[in-house]
Amino acid sequence: MMSYTYISQKALLFFVVCLFIYLFIYLFNPFPSPSIGKWLPGPGPVLCIMLLICHCRLRQQNHQTSQNADSNFVLSPVLLEKDLSAENVNVKVTIRIEEHQQPVTFTCDVSSLVELIILQALCCTHDDLSALEIADYKLRVCGREEVLQNNKCLGSHEYIQLCRKFDLDIHLQLLHCSAIRSNLACTVRSFSTEQFKNVDHVIQATKSVCSSLASIETQTITDAVLGLKHAARPLSNTTPEVTHFLQFSLMLLCAFDSYEKYYITCSLTHGGSTLLLQPLQSKSGRIHKSFFHQIRWNDIFGVKISELPRETLLSITLYAVPQTISGPAQESGKPPEELGWVLPDTVNFLLSEDDKQLLWNSRFHLCAQPKALPLVLASAPCWNWAALPDIYALLSQWLPLGPVSALVLLHSKLLKDTLEDAQFGGRSSQILSALLCCCGQGLRSELNRQSRLVQGLAVVAEKVRQVGTSSRQVQTSGMAKVHLLCFPSGTICRLPISPSLSVRGINQKTCSYFSSNAVPLKIPFVNADPLGEEIQVMFKVGDDLRQDMLTLQMIKIMDKIWLQEGLDMRMVLFKCMATGKHRGMVELVPAAETLRKIQVEHGLTGSFKDKPLAEWLQKHNPTEQEYEKAVENFIYSCAGCCVATYVLGICDRHNDNIMMRTTGHMFHIDFGKFLGHAQMFGNIKRDRAPFVLTSDMAYVINGGDRPTCRFQHFVDLCSRAYNVIRKHTNLFLSLLGLMLSSGLPELADIQDLRYVWEALMPLATDAEATAQFTRLIESSLGSMATKVNFFIHNLAQQLFSGSVGASDEPLLSFFSKMHSIKTDGRIRDVSVFAYQKRYNPDKYYIYVLKVYRERQSQPVFILRTFSEFQELHNKLCSIFPSTLLPCFLNKLVLGRTHVEDVAARRKADLNTYLQELLRCTPEISECDLVYTFFHAILRDEKAKEGVTKLNGMQYGFWDLTVGGEVKLSISYRNSSLFVMVMHIKGLVVPDGTNPDPYVKTYLLPDPTRITKRKTKVSRKTLNPTYNEMLVYSNFSKESLKQRRFHLSVWNAEAFRENVFLGGMLLALKDVDLSQEITEWFPLVASLGE
Repeated sequence: MMSYTYISQKALLFFVVCLFIYLFIYLFNPFPSPSIGKWLPGPGPVLCIMLLICHCRLRQQNHQTSQNADSNFVLSPVLLEKDLSAENVNVKVTIRIEEHQQPVTFTCDVSSLVELIILQALCCTHDDLSALEIADYKLRVCGREEVLQNNKCLGSHEYIQLCRKFDLDIHLQLLHCSAIRSNLACTVRSFSTEQFKNVDHVIQATKSVCSSLASIETQTITDAVLGLKHAARPLSNTTPEVTHFLQFSLMLLCAFDSYEKYYITCSLTHGGSTLLLQPLQSKSGRIHKSFFHQIRWNDIFGVKISELPRETLLSITLYAVPQTISGPAQESGKPPEELGWVLPDTVNFLLSEDDKQLLWNSRFHLCAQPKALPLVLASAPCWNWAALPDIYALLSQWLPLGPVSALVLLHSKLLKDTLEDAQFGGRSSQILSALLCCCGQGLRSELNRQSRLVQGLAVVAEKVRQVGTSSRQVQTSGMAKVHLLCFPSGTICRLPISPSLSVRGINQKTCSYFSSNAVPLKIPFVNADPLGEEIQVMFKVGDDLRQDMLTLQMIKIMDKIWLQEGLDMRMVLFKCMATGKHRGMVELVPAAETLRKIQVEHGLTGSFKDKPLAEWLQKHNPTEQEYEKAVENFIYSCAGCCVATYVLGICDRHNDNIMMRTTGHMFHIDFGKFLGHAQMFGNIKRDRAPFVLTSDMAYVINGGDRPTCRFQHFVDLCSRAYNVIRKHTNLFLSLLGLMLSSGLPELADIQDLRYVWEALMPLATDAEATAQFTRLIESSLGSMATKVNFFIHNLAQQLFSGSVGASDEPLLSFFSKMHSIKTDGRIRDVSVFAYQKRYNPDKYYIYVLKVYRERQSQPVFILRTFSEFQELHNKLCSIFPSTLLPCFLNKLVLGRTHVEDVAARRKADLNTYLQELLRCTPEISECDLVYTFFHAILRDEKAKEGVTKLNGMQYGFWDLTVGGEVKLSISYRNSSLFVMVMHIKGLVVPDGTNPDPYVKTYLLPDPTRITKRKTKVSRKTLNPTYNEMLVYSNFSKESLKQRRFHLSVWNAEAFRENVFLGGMLLALKDVDLSQEITEWFPLVASLGE
């Protein structure tokens, strides 16, 4: 997992490792056991137990650790550790240098080391490099407080990969290490004795508070006071010895009226058997005086820890002897009373008894399978002393287990939020306090600033959510208070979502909120780096963002796995941080819009139309090259989203939590429902499709409404990405299993993981999984429920916000920005030159306009539809009085409108309208809206090619060539031949219509036709996708070598004989059946029989 590197890494790592070992060994059991211990409350007081294993002076270790050269800075994460030289990709880098006004720009290979780039930049600014040390300089990312790692390749850093993914410029700044802010550095000054002044006053104040609370002093208070006294003393270089015997430090808090004597007993068990002949009993506790009287034990039992197996269960019981009553009725010999006991938790693997017996019997055959170790250990019949030698011998023979596979051996309790836990909450608070103590004054101050910022934003967000209609005024006044509280005198604060994002204030004028149920705040922060842009975040209250964090982490792991396999799915990853219970901060992705806002530009029913997404991309990518790149990004990112959302069972998918960047990258947000827990509308399941894949998405992929080879590429991408993730099923099950005790309502028990297991199909072959995912694509694409769900959400948002969501600005729907006479040049003349017939899929007519501009000798041809003329006129009417505008066509057309006679009449009328429009006053004829209408867009680039065609001639028709190809995957196993018919491209139909193709196969010779197999019929396409498995069982390899595989493609006709579209013949003797082959085979007219 990537991580940001802070100062004093060795000290922090040492601290974390010690705490992990301490908690893991003594709070939990790393091996299976059927029992789970809990505190059993008795009639007496609460027992507080601490196992004292070892003690180390961490702060002294921290001071003695040598500082690393990079330890004072936030390092840019490295996402890809592989050889980048094979990519042979150059990028343009712009480096700003403080001594120079103009930045240095050059190109370099992504495999270049950062230190070489620093050297190149220094060569541009210094004549003599002999007095310079390369290690004293860093390249800082503009707009962020993170530096690139000098010993890493440029292209391996996360920032560089994001710039390449979104086609952004790379802006860096060359700085000397002394000029980089390092306020997080943990130095000796962080532990100055100044912070320990007035220790006695603090202790006396604490005692007074406890006295007012019935004179109760808890263990936490006692330890805190002792720790404060210890911290105020000078640090010592001595290290205490580690005891080898079982030792306890216990403290009892109670009233001493009922009992006169207390003692504890200790028992050790292993595998259900007692290791001690009788429980060990401590001496009677001694009374100590702190703030108040306490009873303490500090006994050492004669049991060596090194001789105990790691699976030993420790049980501690507290007893008390009741006080005797003096007098004639005195009762003698009262037995001691048991007040309570404690037992650490253990791990339990859920395997059936048959599975356990099979695994244990086959254990010696699995030694070469490292990943099988957790299951084998969970299947051991017992863990008593007699069985341990066999288990340890088995471990010595086992191949080493990788870190990822070893996650299965961890227990979900390890990741539990113990701060709120009744049993370990106090101890976890101490651990947190110790971490804050050793991290240094700089990091503590930073955490305090973040805490104030988060608390202030939470107050504002809660008020905005409650007040409703007056949210704007509440937010404005609330943000002003937060700004004054958290950013006095230009104070800089790092955002919780990333330590590299530093801000120095809030842009209060542009703050807003989202019109969703939680009413989250949209907050623009002022970047602390003047070279950086504003940082947009969303702050949300009322939702548990831990589930969003977990889902995003799983998607990020998927993306890393895909990248390691050489598959870049162009995933958009953003940061999310839960800052408290039901509150958190989310990074906003720039240049992105929700599908709802894109679709409602075409009206409330825009979710039922096919063109909104494609036209929106065309608006933001006006050139053909830009649009093709955006479509490519969309295909890859859409495929990645389909796989990720299906595997994780992400539900509640409507068009407001699916977004798209102007670069074509699609991504999902708001993961409140996952693992198949669908949103319900009464008894109706809202998420009816396996994942979101609608016809408007397919329109972008195909480049129209008819299936093309690009959709086959999309299906192949989905199948490949799906099969890559399936290889890591255990990893995702282990990571999600570790979160079972996190308190997430939709990840509460082992049954919640069953969805992921079933979705990943770990027992299926790649071919079977490919066929299954293809059926899921067909099911999702054919589901009308998704569009209905989008439409209902549009209605709900209209009722909530009072508007459909379309922009109030007079901007044409097929443009992303306004154009003017200054940018395009004055128009001399415009005329409707011709009209052309098109199909999409229904027939319609488009009009060719010839535009003459000043200082241009040749006219520009543009294409506009009749509905776009109507939109122009309506927009003009919203700006200018209708009396100043020419009259638009108001003739009622009876019957069909998309016929040539109507198009011919409209051509003349539209030409008259344009002439009158240009004769209007300059305020109208030269307004930005008119010049935007005549600005050339992507579809106009090919208009000139068709202007010589006669009016009414179908535009873009070309002569089809005979041919086509079929993609097959052929394999042989278990005496069966498996042929997967994947795709067909470039089919030819004599009459030029779209056929209904299907595939028919035989194994020749076959006079009785018993080997006939058929696929389903694919409707109205020249490029069908099948991904259907055809199986020929009970054939040996020798018999198959005598056969020929015959494939033919037919057009299914309803009222006449099916039409042959092509075929192929493959001699199986020429095929290597020992391995799977996947190839494209040409279709021919004659099979040569």
